[in-house]
Amino acid sequence: MSISIRRLDTAQADFDQQLEALLAWESVSDGKVNEIVNEVIARVRAEGDTALVEYTNRFDRTSASSMQDLELGQARLQQALNGLPADQRAALEKAAERVRAYHERQKGESWQYTEADGTMLGQQITPMDRVGIYVPGGKAAYPSSVLMNALPAHVAGVKEIIMVVPTPEGVLNELVLAAAALAGVDRVFTLGGAQAVAALAYGTQTVPRVDKIVGPGNIFVATAKRAVFGTVGIDMIAGPSEILVLCDGLTDPDWVAMDLFSQAEHDEDAQSILLCPDADYIDQVEASINKLLPTMERREIIEISLQNRAALIKVADMEQGTALSNRIAPEHLELSVADPEAMLPQIHHAGAIFMGRYTAEALGDYCAGPNHVLPTSGTARFSSPLGVYDFQKRSSLIMFSADGASEMGKVASVLARGESLTAHARSAEYRIKD
Repeated sequence: MSISIRRLDTAQADFDQQLEALLAWESVSDGKVNEIVNEVIARVRAEGDTALVEYTNRFDRTSASSMQDLELGQARLQQALNGLPADQRAALEKAAERVRAYHERQKGESWQYTEADGTMLGQQITPMDRVGIYVPGGKAAYPSSVLMNALPAHVAGVKEIIMVVPTPEGVLNELVLAAAALAGVDRVFTLGGAQAVAALAYGTQTVPRVDKIVGPGNIFVATAKRAVFGTVGIDMIAGPSEILVLCDGLTDPDWVAMDLFSQAEHDEDAQSILLCPDADYIDQVEASINKLLPTMERREIIEISLQNRAALIKVADMEQGTALSNRIAPEHLELSVADPEAMLPQIHHAGAIFMGRYTAEALGDYCAGPNHVLPTSGTARFSSPLGVYDFQKRSSLIMFSADGASEMGKVASVLARGESLTAHARSAEYRIKD
């Protein structure tokens, strides 16, 4: 039985309305969820470790008696790494090597310059002291998320990296622990949900307070991150995963169908979109989807995702396709064309750009090197991938010479008095030479 996927054409009179309906998404909007999260945060702030143990036993169905039962030492992480099958360890190490190498190129450097009168101005870049990394657990166990979140922090020079990962029924994922060992994670707590976010944001008797929380999670985690923002920094409020394939109609349709599946299999809310000027080719991709879908292990999830949130969109030409892609601002953009580099200057909004027919988005998820933590839900218009810069702070440096302070004091005095801020003016005036 074939599935029905939304077909759109930019020539349709109501295309704009249909597109807006397709893209509409609000990741944190449930009043009941907010109520639960606020209660959890309040209890963790008030009761600390006691609340963490109780919530973990209740939600993850564990039997911890104290926080000592919910922390894993470095020996346990190394045990997981040493116990991996050879092929898994080799793949994890290669991925870590490539992710680290890419992010090493993102390191910012402090700078300064001196003006003619001896005044020095500049910028100092320093790493954060401590960051928290949330890693999904249970069925959604992602060692790749450990690498993508921890390695940039490590490269940035963060002094302490704290990882939290839920372990429903007490089940530990060895790949996740091994990735933590490779990525330089300092402490690991088997905590999840809003309670883990609250512990990282406010600290408890055992869990240290962090400066920033990064990493994906469910709606309770996302809601908690939004609630604690301001007390700590966060990376983003991530929506469902997305892929947009902009194709000239010459790529093997099976390849494109499977690329669309690669995001649809994440969850039922994931979004897969194809833009192409060739209606016959769109028919071929749809046929490939129906041919390949029965072979997929996560068929039910993919099917719901494609039926509810996917679209096969005919554009007038590749130029219109590029403009539409910029409007959508996808998390993952595949340029499945002969000469992607020629198109690149026209691409303004995308989390990551996968260039050419051979560049499957899945490679970016694991081992290409660039970060797979990307802006979703159109936020690529103003946001960037997670990187080393997210774990560094910039401080402005200002050191006036006596001559510089005298000359700029005159300027500051005029401006300050214009704003009726007399103390500002007099503070600057004290340093003006007679």
